[in-house]
Amino acid sequence: MLLLIVIAFWLSLAMAGAWAIQRATGLSGWIDTIWSFAVGVGGILSALFADGDSERRVAILVMVAAWALRLGSHIGSRTRGAGEDPRYAKFIEEWGENASWRLFVFLQIQALAAFILVLAVYMAATNEAPFPRILDLVGIVIAVLALAGEAISDLQLSRFRKTPQAKTEICETGLWRYSRHPNYFFEWMFWCCWFLFAASSSIASWLSLLAPLLMYWLLVHFSGIPPLEDHMLRSRGQKFRALQRRVNAFFPGPRRQDIHPEGELK
Repeated sequence: MLLLIVIAFWLSLAMAGAWAIQRATGLSGWIDTIWSFAVGVGGILSALFADGDSERRVAILVMVAAWALRLGSHIGSRTRGAGEDPRYAKFIEEWGENASWRLFVFLQIQALAAFILVLAVYMAATNEAPFPRILDLVGIVIAVLALAGEAISDLQLSRFRKTPQAKTEICETGLWRYSRHPNYFFEWMFWCCWFLFAASSSIASWLSLLAPLLMYWLLVHFSGIPPLEDHMLRSRGQKFRALQRRVNAFFPGPRRQDIHPEGELK
């Protein structure tokens, strides 16, 4: 219990720091960078100090550290020299003169969301069942596929943004042909693995299911897809509406028949 209190305090403090940095720089991308590393530190603390099978805790530490280093460094490198994140920019514009304190409250809510994610890692780290079980191996496969899929998605988008077409077109290369947000899908997929590591006879292990449920809601219904697609509709108009008609928003799937921006089938 003391460990969870320490982690909760750490996450709240980290997001307060993220608020201060955003206010000083005007770049909200640093918020997600700090959030990623903060969650990673919380997960690593769980792996180091929770009372569970030692081999499982080593595997958990490696996976959480890999996730945090990849995502945090990616968002951080993208933020350097870039403009304001359009999702946060929209929130700040809507909040008007109350933007400063509302952003602080919003980031403390993000700290709470981060705690729920770390709680799933903690539940996995406290599992005393001998490692590895079949469930553990399946969890490792899911985690590796998720990390690889998200890294590939981000790389494909990064390469597209460096092309002349990026100024007027929409990325539909590689994994982006089969989902409008494959990076979000693989991010959600990563958090699906923790229930497999945590699963035991303890009813408390079911708390680990909160992580994928929360991440799905955040990405699909709140701070992920909705504000980003609103920005894309304003900047790409009918081109993005046509993409919405032929490509799934989240779960990868076969492309529907291509449609011209005017709505005519090719």
